[in-house]
Amino acid sequence: MPEERNPTMTQNFIHDFIDEDIAQGGQFQGMTVHTRFPPEPNGYLHIGHAKAIFVDFGTAEKYHGLCNLRMDDTNPTKEDVEYVEAIQEDIHWLGYDWGDRFYFASDYFDQMYAYAVELIKKGLAYVCELTPEEFKAHRGDVGTPATSPWRNRSVEESLDLFARMKAGEFPNGRYTLRAKIDLASGNFNMRDPVLYRINHMHHHRQGNKWCIYPMYDFAHPIEDALEGITHSLCSLEFEDHRPLYDWVIANCPVPSKPRQIEFARLGINYTVMSKRKLRQLVEEGKVSGWDDPRMPTLCGLRRRGYTPRSIRNFSERNGVSKAASTVEFAFLEHCLREDLNETAQRVMAVLRPIRLTVTNYPEGHSETFQVENNPSRPEDGTRAVTFSRHLYIEAEDFLETPVPKYKRLYPGGPECRLKGAYLVHCTGCVKDEAGNIVEVLCEYDPDSRGGDPADGRKGKGATLHWVDAATALDAEVRLYDNLFSDADPDGGDKNFLDCLNPGSLEVLSGAKVEAGLKDVAAPASFQFLRQGYFCADSKDSKPGALVFNRAVSLKDGFKPGK
Repeated sequence: MPEERNPTMTQNFIHDFIDEDIAQGGQFQGMTVHTRFPPEPNGYLHIGHAKAIFVDFGTAEKYHGLCNLRMDDTNPTKEDVEYVEAIQEDIHWLGYDWGDRFYFASDYFDQMYAYAVELIKKGLAYVCELTPEEFKAHRGDVGTPATSPWRNRSVEESLDLFARMKAGEFPNGRYTLRAKIDLASGNFNMRDPVLYRINHMHHHRQGNKWCIYPMYDFAHPIEDALEGITHSLCSLEFEDHRPLYDWVIANCPVPSKPRQIEFARLGINYTVMSKRKLRQLVEEGKVSGWDDPRMPTLCGLRRRGYTPRSIRNFSERNGVSKAASTVEFAFLEHCLREDLNETAQRVMAVLRPIRLTVTNYPEGHSETFQVENNPSRPEDGTRAVTFSRHLYIEAEDFLETPVPKYKRLYPGGPECRLKGAYLVHCTGCVKDEAGNIVEVLCEYDPDSRGGDPADGRKGKGATLHWVDAATALDAEVRLYDNLFSDADPDGGDKNFLDCLNPGSLEVLSGAKVEAGLKDVAAPASFQFLRQGYFCADSKDSKPGALVFNRAVSLKDGFKPGK
């Protein structure tokens, strides 16, 4: 991807911290800035992850450092190799690469277990028998310390039980390994948190080797330290977990001491970004799959026609802060529209066609016009389109009885310009037995080739797009809108499924497009004149059965600075 198409991160509070750390006397003086992106492979990445990817990889780029990709596969319950592969594809699509630094958290399980044993030997961890329900009952509150009847269990007994947990002697939930920190801490994450739990389940990578699995708060700092991460950048909900992160680093003999820095997640209206809820949409058939173009997943946005550049611009322009906020989905559309307006080839496509007959044009005759591909980029050249007696126009471009200020075709109405071709005026229409209009009749001015009449007059009607009926291709066009009709489907006590937009997809069969689109394939994007920006569907479109998705409309509802 050309450098100019990849926005570079502007200075933010994270970079202020990093500047201090790598400066003279800083904790990482003389070291290479090293970040990581650690998704859990239990679903597909979404637009919220794009911000984290931009922060993690973008920070490394800014400092000419390194960024690892690590699969946080410490919970086998919903993890799958399918998601591992999809995550890699999405990150590469955004234009980032991790080189040879691709890791799995599960590859560190032996080391994590050894560190846990060391904590037990130091008297800093113990095997607890409280059930999840009992654990909650012993949790205490702001003014009441937590309790555990097993806190003073001997080192020897905890070592024995922990080894037997690993050996698979006990059922799920029978024991946990807990850190011994501070039962009276005002930060409940420090009230002897669970480090290991029993889970007899096949792991996508480790198979049945393990039946005990480390908790995220224990595993994550160890993974960072083993990989030599300098700055562990994570979302704001982990701010209260940072003391535990630092405790693990301080009390395990890890080879390095990363610094955790938190930033606010990205929120967007008219969508949900919980993996659980996205999975529910898929499993209950509310959408066609994870890559449904209405989904906020990166694969869904890609299929809809979003570009890597638009998403990177969106991430950059939203900035990095500690303050949580909700961004308008319209802003994401605005970023895509900006990108495609610059790069997308213009073509003509008639979505709701009606036949237009130029009655004074010779039957059987055809000619070719050169039409610009992108008026803002002359270097993109022109393309040839054919013109004949029979054309297709949009049904909405004709009214038998016009409304006020209507400047398109109607009997006795103004001359309209057929894009790149001729001036025409409407002379009437043809109806079927039911009274439906099936054909519009017009006459053309032979001396207005290219839309410029010889006498220099200006047509008072609109410029209309069209396609030649003799060469037009049939296509299915899918018009997408927000998946949810409620701006905040997650808000309050709402059931997000009740907020689904019944009009989120309109399928138009029998649309007509230029013959030049015969062999088009994803990810090619186009501006359909007067209609919006479209791309060929990556799954369903093929020669002879074209399918186009509307990525975004031409009308921009977002006002910068709003």
